[in-house]
Amino acid sequence: MGDLLQTLGIQWTKLIPQLVNFGIVLFFLRRYAFKPVFAMLDARERKIAESVENADQIKAELARTEAERQRILNQAGDVANQMIEQAREAANRVREVETQKAIAAAEQIIAKAREASAQDHARMLAELKREVGRLVVQTTTTVTGKILTADDQRRLAQETEKQLSA
Repeated sequence: MGDLLQTLGIQWTKLIPQLVNFGIVLFFLRRYAFKPVFAMLDARERKIAESVENADQIKAELARTEAERQRILNQAGDVANQMIEQAREAANRVREVETQKAIAAAEQIIAKAREASAQDHARMLAELKREVGRLVVQTTTTVTGKILTADDQRRLAQETEKQLSA
């Protein structure tokens, strides 16, 4: 065994101090380099998980809002249908001129209800886009660990808004 070590150029007198030096370097690397890096990676992983959870909550809120909008639209449609039916019943009892006025009024109410619903929908989508843009900027700032300039924030918000619109 000694001849083999001699042939390979391994000398015990130099190997043992090198192993001790390697052990010391390994100890300091683990303590002062690897632990902080792993702690930072764990923190980022948690932040990313929180961001994904926030995105899921936003999607759920959007679904609830969409369901509420649909419910309101259906109610408006039901009310409008009831008004049209009442107008038709009145048409059987009233002269032709009065019948035309009642139908025109009902159709105008339907148009206003649909217009109001469309405006509410557009407003909700705009609010959602702003909120998602803000969350993307906040998440990007958190994940990248740097402070974004106003131009960076505006650019990210616009890109996110384009993706949501698509």
